[in-house]
Amino acid sequence: MPSSTTELIKSKLDIAEVLKGYITLQPAGKNMKALCPFHGEKTPSFIVSPERQTWHCFGCNEGGDIFTFVMKYENLEFSEALRLLAEKAGVELRHENPAEYRYSGLLYDLNFAAKDFFRKAFAAAPVAQEYLKGRGLSKETIDEFEIGWAPNETEALTMSLLNGGRASPQDLVQAGLSIKTERGLMLDRFRGRIMFPIHNHLGKVVGFTGRILPQLDRGDMGKYINSPETPIFQKSKLLYGFWKSKEGIREAKAAVLVEGQMDFLMSWQSGVRNVIASSGTALTADHLRTVHRLAEELVLAFDNDTAGSDASERAIDLAEANDFTVKIAAIEVPGAPAGSIKDAADAVKADQESMKRAVAHAIPAPEFYFKKYLPAASAGSPELMAQLRSREGLQRLRAVLGKLRRMASPVERESWMKELSRRTGIPETTLEAEAARGGAGDESVFRAPQQRGPSAPREDDGGARAEARAVSRRERIGEELLAIAAARGDFAVLAGGEVWLAPVQREALEILARGERTSSDPALDIVLDGILLRDTAELSSVSPTDIAALKADLAREYYKERRQVLALAIRNAEARGDDGELAAALDELRSLPAE
Repeated sequence: MPSSTTELIKSKLDIAEVLKGYITLQPAGKNMKALCPFHGEKTPSFIVSPERQTWHCFGCNEGGDIFTFVMKYENLEFSEALRLLAEKAGVELRHENPAEYRYSGLLYDLNFAAKDFFRKAFAAAPVAQEYLKGRGLSKETIDEFEIGWAPNETEALTMSLLNGGRASPQDLVQAGLSIKTERGLMLDRFRGRIMFPIHNHLGKVVGFTGRILPQLDRGDMGKYINSPETPIFQKSKLLYGFWKSKEGIREAKAAVLVEGQMDFLMSWQSGVRNVIASSGTALTADHLRTVHRLAEELVLAFDNDTAGSDASERAIDLAEANDFTVKIAAIEVPGAPAGSIKDAADAVKADQESMKRAVAHAIPAPEFYFKKYLPAASAGSPELMAQLRSREGLQRLRAVLGKLRRMASPVERESWMKELSRRTGIPETTLEAEAARGGAGDESVFRAPQQRGPSAPREDDGGARAEARAVSRRERIGEELLAIAAARGDFAVLAGGEVWLAPVQREALEILARGERTSSDPALDIVLDGILLRDTAELSSVSPTDIAALKADLAREYYKERRQVLALAIRNAEARGDDGELAAALDELRSLPAE
């Protein structure tokens, strides 16, 4: 009897059958194989085990069960994947309040019905059609993104939904489609507006943005209004168009962020298929977490005005704090009249290739700051030095230094400090001193913090591998040795080499040596999959000489990584004046075998 809802769902769904809906699987002995959907490859390294009900890619080191696959492929939170797979398996989510579950379904139904109403109204509204045509949108794009029209009437949508018996007046208010006045009258929230449906990451309509037609704008209402927050619509988590562009983002390993729906639609129409837009709110950490599952680079293409520049700065700070590499795309069309290109939509209307060029030539965030804050005079020139010595010039220089100080990567930070020195003619040491002075006591910002890179030993990870990460050469060698031992059923081949394994691999060894093949820890099961889903026939034939060579390589990699960690510890101890830590690190370094 399954002990939990997730186990019940997994018992009712076969992982191979579910994954066939996403990728092409081919038989491979008792397992199945495919080209990995999470990284580009020509030779299949993605293995599905119907017996273990797990999957593992030996190319990118991703792996897990049916839930982790759907979460990653569909870019869902666990709760969303749980609902999707529960529906597929016919399992009722008993831990949820049934009334709330049904109510969420009603909100989806009402928004879908509203979308259909707006679409039909648009087909009978030449004024709305002409407006979008004038903005440059094609009929194909309008249809693909289900753009509609809210008639300029007080209760057209409200009466349509009430007369259809689909909901009560209170339901329409809760869905954000109607407004109840103090006198108890029911009015449409959206009137005389172009309607942009907002879809969640599964493609379901959850809300709307309405753009007032210019000829109806009396100046006493917002140009754009959005659906209010509801149980199914949270602006801080949803990105406009993401349901369409997530595959393009995954392929490009980068997302292009624009400010509004028209910017998104025109960019998409021009062929930029990894574009997204925020839905009536500023960029949030939740937005970035959504994108970070698919990409590590963010290209900002905001409006060509002061507000757009300031928004870019805020977005850069937030994105870099969330471990993105950030670039800025210049929205411009050569030869266009001054002031005519205000945003991405204008640029694409004037020149279909403008966004592709802008993205291709996007500049790194520090370059954006250099252009924004630093004088244009030649490096080291009297003119430049005079400007930088002025109160305003010094403030601008400190603004740039403050941005560089917050860069997450010590290597990138040092590289851009060198570039700043080159551009200003000010020595690096002076710039670093000025940055530290402006750091309010945070003088350590230009010293490399203790960070684990892809090749650093993870002695403190406790086996935690809930998310895929870069795998060091040491771990790959350890995994191969463990796979050989498991294939032979003889773990004596590792005798004496256990200490060189990564901590999580030592845990896996203990499990395998007991004759077990799974654990209670899903993250540890990913490691076990990487060991057990290999070709056993090939592994069984590895010679003792090759095994000895692998163990020697494993030892070398272990000691190489240890030297790197100790070297960093020595530098940090010297910088802090910690004689005890310095002595301990030096003693251990001297005790290691010679390279």
